[in-house]
Amino acid sequence: MKISIIVPAYNEEQLIGATLRQITAASEAFARRGWETELIVCDNNSSDRTAELARAAGAQVVFEPINQIARARNRGAAVASGDWFVFVDADSRPTIELFSDVAGQIEAGRCIAGGSTVRLESDSRTARVVTRIWNAISRTWTLLAGSFIFCEAEAFRTVGGFNQELFAGEELDLTQRLKERARDQRKSLVVLHRHPLVTSARKLRLYTWREHLRLLRMASFSRRKTLANREACFMWYDGRR
Repeated sequence: MKISIIVPAYNEEQLIGATLRQITAASEAFARRGWETELIVCDNNSSDRTAELARAAGAQVVFEPINQIARARNRGAAVASGDWFVFVDADSRPTIELFSDVAGQIEAGRCIAGGSTVRLESDSRTARVVTRIWNAISRTWTLLAGSFIFCEAEAFRTVGGFNQELFAGEELDLTQRLKERARDQRKSLVVLHRHPLVTSARKLRLYTWREHLRLLRMASFSRRKTLANREACFMWYDGRR
């Protein structure tokens, strides 16, 4: 068994080193089973030292010139050679316990993909409310958060990977196509919850409530059009760090 861990990264020099060190440590959960791993970082046209720091951490670095999360993840997957892919965002830190739960699901053989609940790196009431709401929605409807997705490589390729027409929400689009694939194979998708993924709360810190509400309003009235518009999805692409 081989696991490919894929990290899309755009101007992440502040966090990429810590993230990759944590991923390397957590990968011991796979090594204990005798599984091979590879760590791939897709430099999504960064203008800082992201690629340099990723190489220094021992990652294979590939380049995607078009700044788009879906393309970055797909570019990483295109060079991956694992039986399963694990997509981890550059501002997130999976634990060995979470990777162990992933390995358990793979060994059980009943799912083709999965995700995890999340915990924001913030003690604020807003962060707690936001994560509580999202985690409830994610577990109730089995929706995979883009910050952490594991997927059988064959299933990922069969459904076509992440939708490159979308600049945000591409993980929800992928979720729906994977659900259809799982039904065909009489398998399932899962959302792990015993060991939530720790991820950055920077969007809450860097963007005002007015900006959050503006994006929500646009998506509510014209979801597909908004998510396919790079400028409308400014929170992912304007470079604030």
